[in-house]
Amino acid sequence: MYVSKTIRSVGFVSTRLQGTDGVTLETAKWVEVLEKMRYNCYFFAGQSDWDKKKTMVVPQAFFDSPEVKKINDEAFGVRTRKNALTGKIHELRQLLKAHLYKFIKKFDIHMLIVENALAIPINIPFGLAITEFIAETGIPAIGHHHDFYWERQRFMVNGVNDYIDMAFPPNLNSISHVVINSEAAKMLSYRRGISPVIIPNVFNYHRKAPGIDNYNKDVRKDLGLSKDDILFLQPTRVVQRKGIEHAIELVHRLNNPKIKLVITHPAKDEGRTYYKRVMDYAELLKVPLVIKPEIFDNERGLTKDGKKCYSLDDVYPHADFVTYPSTYEGFGNAFLEAIFFKKPILVNRYSIYQKDIEPIGFDVVTMNNYITDDVVREVKDVLTDETRREEMVEKNYQLAERYFSYDILEQELREILLTFGQV
Repeated sequence: MYVSKTIRSVGFVSTRLQGTDGVTLETAKWVEVLEKMRYNCYFFAGQSDWDKKKTMVVPQAFFDSPEVKKINDEAFGVRTRKNALTGKIHELRQLLKAHLYKFIKKFDIHMLIVENALAIPINIPFGLAITEFIAETGIPAIGHHHDFYWERQRFMVNGVNDYIDMAFPPNLNSISHVVINSEAAKMLSYRRGISPVIIPNVFNYHRKAPGIDNYNKDVRKDLGLSKDDILFLQPTRVVQRKGIEHAIELVHRLNNPKIKLVITHPAKDEGRTYYKRVMDYAELLKVPLVIKPEIFDNERGLTKDGKKCYSLDDVYPHADFVTYPSTYEGFGNAFLEAIFFKKPILVNRYSIYQKDIEPIGFDVVTMNNYITDDVVREVKDVLTDETRREEMVEKNYQLAERYFSYDILEQELREILLTFGQV
């Protein structure tokens, strides 16, 4: 059906293209690069705040829709599944596959890029629908995999192993698989016999970093901070693997009442138990913690009550220091953002950082799973020594521009397109 067809229109398929989660942000970068390469991009998702004229929204494709949530509640934490659950999965699979056919026809799509929906089984019917659609049509596809089920403990015990083996990810002739780090490449090859391409997360280092302007000058005030407060930025969701308690301990041990820790993203996706743990810990250590996700979004705008809503580009210029004490990351979007805005950063040496980022030679404050006196001392030095700080952020910017720019992504995408017979 798609053999030798010139690829001009690309369809991105994801459970969600909305807000500031890592998959959405990285998808936007791929779109930007492909559009620069003169491809037309269209979007299929369960939730989306992207261009409505180019987007098909099917609520059942969202991983937290009522139908999918009920399936997940019954599919994981058990060893077998009920016959009724099998029926629900296949009923939803058929519905979603029918919508994919409509999507392809409506926008005349020549290639699919599947963003994580064939990697992590948070929507099993959607993964099955995508897999069957690709198998039935032979459409060229790229599976852009950000994290896999074997990286998340909550997916390990389940009654749907047959579906996971089939679709997360599928081994089909017309799919090229892309992972974001070397460990994922090794494990995908070991577990599934698939040899992927490694394309790290990237950032547009060729554009000038936004600064403080008439719109975002009120960020500190809207966060409840004064002009002379020292803003420590934790630009992540409030989930356990982000290690936010380490950032809280760091602020406590710095013993400076002017330091305020700001978290930009909500809890969502993984429950509120860890959120309560973070709040209780901050109160215990008397650390000023500011969590106002309602004033942050993917783009500037207005909140429901008519107040300013800021993008991450608006808050970074106000930051004095970035904390990134994650215990695990697929790669590290927040790391690249901090480097782009030339901010000093604390990084926990999570495994992917050690293998794929640290060898490049970035100059950052590092910790090994817990805060030490040396870490506290080094952060103090960075905050007080302007020359040291300037040398640090300039070196980091030059390295990131060389290894993680849009040029790298464009080069790799051209290589994949060549395998589909495209020039």
